Amino acid sequence: MTTTTVLDRAAIGPPITRRGISLYPVYLPGHALPPIATGRQAGLVVDELPDAEVPHLVVTNPTDRPILVVEGEQFVGGRQNRTANTSVLVPAGARLEIPVSCLEVGRWGDERAFDRSPTFTPRRVRRTKQRSVNRSLQLTGARSGDQGAVWSSIEQEMNHLHAMSPTGAVADADQVFQRDDALAAAVDELVARGPLVGQCGVVVAHGWRAVAAEVFGTPDLLAAHWGPLVRSHLLENPTAAGDRSATGAMKLLRRFANAPSSQADGLGLGTEHHVDAERVAGHALALDDHLVHAAIFRRG
Repeated sequence: MTTTTVLDRAAIGPPITRRGISLYPVYLPGHALPPIATGRQAGLVVDELPDAEVPHLVVTNPTDRPILVVEGEQFVGGRQNRTANTSVLVPAGARLEIPVSCLEVGRWGDERAFDRSPTFTPRRVRRTKQRSVNRSLQLTGARSGDQGAVWSSIEQEMNHLHAMSPTGAVADADQVFQRDDALAAAVDELVARGPLVGQCGVVVAHGWRAVAAEVFGTPDLLAAHWGPLVRSHLLENPTAAGDRSATGAMKLLRRFANAPSSQADGLGLGTEHHVDAERVAGHALALDDHLVHAAIFRRG
């Protein structure tokens, strides 16, 4: 079953709605992936290159199974906070240099150990980055992001949230949880629930409008990132109102599955599929034609 087919055949469950934002569970018809680790407990080591530079980090997998680096994870620390430009499946025992984008405009130095933020990168920042990575891949074969566009998108997000950061770090948007008790309670409730049995992904909708989807090849991969994903999406203010629509949620997945895409060998294992179409953008990583991860964003 190909990556496109599995998204076309995905099933959508009833949503949970909090503060005008709905989370639709996504179920896939089956998978044949080998064991893959991901998230904070996976054992991946993230570090600067010996001659540190903004657009690259080095990752080392000291374990006996592949580790998935998910585009959107925030690596907080080093000389600046970063996020991977594309999802990467790091082979067991491998050391890879990966392209990244900076999520913190005002710090270079004061180096400290990397940790994962409890919150994913905001979806609009990720969408901006993914579109520029796709253009770079088409033009040069490199997965380079438009750093200026990413920083501009971060500034817009922080302004929307009325969040301040001395170094322009989008990770500091988490201060909103500290001042909004109702938001913090809603997030804690959803995180504690966790994904449903068999759930592999989520479509996020604002009112009637499906704005993003995150789909993994197995329920365990989603579970490892559930909390950070929920936190990032509930931080937003809804961009539309109106009745919820499971049909709209399904359309977002199908638009991505059927959009023209460019393919490239993965930086580690697998194959990347990049989409920048009229109504949808994002990318997917597949291993032997089985979906590992897809990040999907509505355009406009």
